Amino acid sequence: MDWGMKNRLSRVIAQDGRCFFLPIDHGYFQGPTSCLERPGETIKPLLPYADALFVTRGVLRNCVNPDTNVPIILRVSGCTSIVGKDLAHEALTTSIEDIIRLNVASVGVSVFVGSEYEHETLKNLSTIVNQCETYGIPVMAVTAVGKELAKRDARYLGLATRICAELGASVVKTYYCEEFEKVVQGCPVPVVIAGGPMCETELEVMEFVYDGIQRGAIGVNLGRNVWKNPHPVAMMKALRGIIHENLTPAQALELFNEEKSNT
Repeated sequence: MDWGMKNRLSRVIAQDGRCFFLPIDHGYFQGPTSCLERPGETIKPLLPYADALFVTRGVLRNCVNPDTNVPIILRVSGCTSIVGKDLAHEALTTSIEDIIRLNVASVGVSVFVGSEYEHETLKNLSTIVNQCETYGIPVMAVTAVGKELAKRDARYLGLATRICAELGASVVKTYYCEEFEKVVQGCPVPVVIAGGPMCETELEVMEFVYDGIQRGAIGVNLGRNVWKNPHPVAMMKALRGIIHENLTPAQALELFNEEKSNT
């Protein structure tokens, strides 16, 4: 791995080997998502606690202050929507020239293993890896399932993450599941947990984040369970405590309640 690639990875993954990515890319297929209608305002108090921001180029250019020191992971796949026929029918949206122009630390692209468009999305991953390797830019593969949430088991996710690593991804983002350690053990590159749908309680979020890290994940890419929470800053601090300070879920919940009472 070249120095430039190592340097960019060190910007998104902290010295302790852990990471907390804040995604706000949901609008690329959902439109003005609830609590993310004005993304710049949503993320302003949260950025100090994020290791990286996962975002599209349109929102980056128009909603994120360019003097930020928070590294950027740029979403570079899309071209589908929730009202379209199939969320899996993605294409690459961003040129390598624009990736370089935006000075990002990494890029992210979704793959839909087992879907009708498996070949196309895996080809998207291969293409962007080929382009980014030339310039030392790491690629995060996202093992997406669209609306087929039943696919989120260790057997399927283990297959999807391994394929992403085999095709050259530097990091793979995937869902937490039972026997998550099997997914991690079969993937030769770092694994980051996706946030998924909203959880019913703060403790539920903290428990799956804690358990996923104990089972080998290096961190999380968590959005809705943070910025849809009535106390998003308190949630960021609590989850950061689990990721970077080895807090237990009970300790993180205590921190959350303390921070919540201070706001």
